Amino acid sequence: MTTTPALAQERPVVAAASSLVGVLEQIKQSFEQDSDQQVRISFGSSGNLTRQIIQGAPFEVFLSADESYIATLVDRGLTEGSGDVYATGRLVLFIPNDSPLRIDPTLKDLANAMKDGRLGRLAIANPEHAPYGRAAREVLQHHQIWQSIQSKLLFGENIAQAAQFTVSGDVEAGILSYSIALEPALSTQGRYVLLPQSWHEPLHHYMVLLNNAGEVSRAFYAYLSQPTTRETLQKFGFSTPTNSQ
Repeated sequence: MTTTPALAQERPVVAAASSLVGVLEQIKQSFEQDSDQQVRISFGSSGNLTRQIIQGAPFEVFLSADESYIATLVDRGLTEGSGDVYATGRLVLFIPNDSPLRIDPTLKDLANAMKDGRLGRLAIANPEHAPYGRAAREVLQHHQIWQSIQSKLLFGENIAQAAQFTVSGDVEAGILSYSIALEPALSTQGRYVLLPQSWHEPLHHYMVLLNNAGEVSRAFYAYLSQPTTRETLQKFGFSTPTNSQ
């Protein structure tokens, strides 16, 4: 019989920024337990997911790490409404356990490490299509080291891949999302310090329903604004519309 595969294919797909890896899996589990309905999640950089949506990918909800990608879809008539803010993210400087760099919230040690040879590679997400990568670039520009650090940069396709690079053993530091730094799989492999939000444009995360959204997707979208969901986001370092800004 084909009943089970057919049902599996009917589960709506949520496109989500990679900074939500970990926290969204918890939210998904809670939603499925509470509603007895299921969704699938496809993670990627916000820019790449936007391109996939434009090309016709069968997503029903989009959770972006940046408003501009939502605006692009709105302009193309691919969404229901203009979306809502569901969280705001933070950046951290993450130093692996075996790195010679120091935890320095001023980034002065990072700049010095470029000169004295302690910094081999710095991992960030690709700023061309990943909001956390763009924010990392803004941080480095703020400290006037963006140009001089070019040869040291290792770009992840998204912030989750940048995190993988950071703990690979070949990278001395990474500028990552706070949410990923808090994940148990990463938190035991290094130390981190929060970077001031004033060093980059705000990382406001937006969500939007896409035109083909069905009933389950609408229920999941509404679930993302529930108090319990916001508490889960806060545990992973996000601020939400009820406790921030």
